[in-house]
Amino acid sequence: MSIQVLSALFQRDLRRLTGEIESYALESDLWELRPGISNTAGNLCLHLTGNLRHFIGAVLGNSGYVRDRVNEFAAKNIPRADLLAQIEETTDVVTRVLAQMPETDLQKDFPVEMFGGVQNMGFMLVHLQGHLNYHLGQIDYHRRLISG
Repeated sequence: MSIQVLSALFQRDLRRLTGEIESYALESDLWELRPGISNTAGNLCLHLTGNLRHFIGAVLGNSGYVRDRVNEFAAKNIPRADLLAQIEETTDVVTRVLAQMPETDLQKDFPVEMFGGVQNMGFMLVHLQGHLNYHLGQIDYHRRLISG
């Protein structure tokens, strides 16, 4: 796995996230819950952008971003335009940080302990991309459930 490939996957899936958020017919549907669904698309979008801006932007890129994970799931009725702007900012930060990362860094330790210990940088970047893709699928399911 190369940094260039990882960057392309992050960019692809962040574009897909933009497409999902734009595909909701009603902005209010982004925040609708149904029985058996514990997170709205809006909250999952906030969670994904917060996660990437924290782990890639702040931890790897020293961006100064301060994550508010609790608010990622507690906030409601954030305008769609604001969600889309956060996705764009996230895409920019992820692309910039990964473009500056040497390939040899993939073999280094991730600067923050995760999952009970020190993890390899390559492993963590693949994990973060998988996390993005997992929640992207949940958003797609939510959109189809809400829109019928």
